[in-house]
Formats: sequence, structure tokens, C-alpha cells
Amino acid sequence: MKTNTLSHLSAFVAALGFLLLGTGQSIAQSENPGPKFGIKGGLNASQLIVDHANVEDENMKIGFHVGVFTKVPITRFLAVQPEVLYTSGGSKISYGGSDLENVLGIEPGEVRFNLNYVQVPVALAVNIGPLNIHAGPYVSYLLSANVSDLEYSDLGETEVTELETDDFNRIDYGIVAGVAFDVRNVTVGARYNYGLREVGNSGIAGNLTDNSKNSIAQIYIGFGF
Repeated sequence: MKTNTLSHLSAFVAALGFLLLGTGQSIAQSENPGPKFGIKGGLNASQLIVDHANVEDENMKIGFHVGVFTKVPITRFLAVQPEVLYTSGGSKISYGGSDLENVLGIEPGEVRFNLNYVQVPVALAVNIGPLNIHAGPYVSYLLSANVSDLEYSDLGETEVTELETDDFNRIDYGIVAGVAFDVRNVTVGARYNYGLREVGNSGIAGNLTDNSKNSIAQIYIGFGF
């Protein structure tokens, strides 16, 4: 049931491994960077894990993030890195079951959740030469939510098409953790975002997502000035 998700995740991890390995070999002799301000962007692989009897499969959705960051050293080995990012999340979820319309108000099929946030993570980075390991909290504000059925075209009578941004929690918060290589003014890295607040707030949105939280893996490149 989760074969497609696992294969996509394996491909994502493999691509990340090759990217970081190549970067690490080219920067082994680099020095630890100083304070900097810059821009960054990259790919997201997001997923909502929904614990509901009518859910047949959860598939990752590929999106992106872009924004600005600053890295301010505290000591030679520690730095604080706040960021402001536009980031996309969500998932593609397949629903089934004979009672689906009565329980969730939708017909069986695949529903795509597109959730777009402004995110502010503040990470503490531990610098080991060009390598940094970072982790910290984040808070996000939901700018827009779009929910669509990917299998049926006659959706005018189904409640899923009536979902709006206000059907989802506007504020999300959680933790980020990742690893990056800093080479002069260039940063290449990977990060995982784990939400601690439910995505849907009530009604049909709450039933469809069933207490699920944001889960987003990222790879990115940044340029400092």
C-alpha cells in the first residue's frame, strides 16, 4: 500500500546522498564561515500521515521553498540561523470504503492537499569545519490552502471543493533539524520539518486529515552576501 511512497522517498534520499557526498569531497579543506545574510531555496517532499480507516494510501507531494536567512556566530563552533521562508506542504491521499461519503462527505478517490505557508525557523547550528548540524523551533502562518479531487471532475456537489483556508489551522509550529555544508558564500544542505499542531481545525477538513501534522523533507542551496 505504501510502495509508491517508499520508492519516492528512496529516490529522494539517494539524490540527496549523491549531492552531499559530492559537495563534501570538494570542500573538505574549507574554513568555518563567518556571519552572513543570504537567499536560499530548494525542493520539498511533504506528506500527511492520516490514521483513518478509509485511507488507502498517502503519497508524497513535491513542492518548493524559497526565502532569506542570516547566520550569526555565537562562538567559533556555534551560530544562530533565523530564516523567513515561503514553503509548500500537503500530500496526495487516496480514500476508499463503502461508507466514505457518509463519514467524510466525499466520493472515493485521490485528494490533493496544497498548503502554503510563511515559515520562520530559528536554528542553532553546530559548526564542524565546513559541516554544520542545526536544529530548532519554527512557527508558520498558513497563507492559502487548496484541496482538489484528482479522480472526479463533477465535484460541484461534494464538500471537498468547499474547503477554504479557514478550514485549516492558520498557525503551525514544530521543530526543524538538518545538516549542511558551508563553502565560503554557498550552503548546500538537507532538513526535516516536523509539525506539532494538527493541520485541519474542524469539520470536513478535520475528518479528512484526522489529526495529521506537517511532515516535510527538504534539500536546498543558499547563497550568502
